[in-house]
Amino acid sequence: MKRPPLSVLLPYLWLAVFFALPFVLVAKLSLSHAALAVPPYAPKLDLSHGLAGVADFLRGLDFATYRRLTQDRLYLVAYLSSLGFAGLSTAILLAIGYPMAYGIARCGPRLRPALVMAVILPFWTSFLIRIYAWIAILKPAGLLNLALAALHLPAVTLLDTNAGVVLGLVYAYLPFMVLPLYAVLEKQDESLIEAAQDLGLTPRQAFWRVTFPLSWPGVAAGSLLCFIPMVGEFVVPDLMGGSKTLMLGRTVWTEFFADRDWPAASAVAIVMLVTLVAPIVLAQRRRMALMP
Repeated sequence: MKRPPLSVLLPYLWLAVFFALPFVLVAKLSLSHAALAVPPYAPKLDLSHGLAGVADFLRGLDFATYRRLTQDRLYLVAYLSSLGFAGLSTAILLAIGYPMAYGIARCGPRLRPALVMAVILPFWTSFLIRIYAWIAILKPAGLLNLALAALHLPAVTLLDTNAGVVLGLVYAYLPFMVLPLYAVLEKQDESLIEAAQDLGLTPRQAFWRVTFPLSWPGVAAGSLLCFIPMVGEFVVPDLMGGSKTLMLGRTVWTEFFADRDWPAASAVAIVMLVTLVAPIVLAQRRRMALMP
């Protein structure tokens, strides 16, 4: 039997080491319960007692933490809030990113690289520095309110609000929406639009009946690339959101480092992961269905 080449085995080894093994450890933590010890959870696997130690360890695992998640309203609010922030921000990103990607794709070949570079350029600066720059802009005595005062307009409050969180998310993840859309739109055959217009469609009708349906893979890829990490985002809601802004990333951090409840934090992470698998599976099935 011919052995598979190393290039085939390496991706599976990478997934096993950096995804499967951490997932198993987090799943095990989520089935434990908090304890005043180091580490702060129990039971612990003691192999010195052989099979008896393994049996005691397995008997100590239970789903009590998951039941607590369903009974505590805080977790439900954080869960729904994260989905709401991520869904709203993804919709705004699509509304902003699609025209940008479409405009870049329809520019001349000499101008496109410069415009794509302008989209990528923010990645050259630390994400944390960019968020702090927005804080300097949006704070009560920041650049935005100074500019409004110069124009004799009333000051606005965006920092430490839900609107500030959405603004931060949209700014941070805009390249993740534009680049997949541009990659798809740039490859579209413009003769299809010309043919549609020759058959009597207006430019707007041709866009919605030809261009947009053909760009659906880019729409799906960009939406998933933005929605999935935004659900677990921590930096933006922590720095730009108010004390009442609840998202799963902040909840996990609080449980791990403030409350020292590692099982609860792990259970929240597992629930979030299971939730995010659903749109990935649906997008994959749709992509397979559209393939010839």
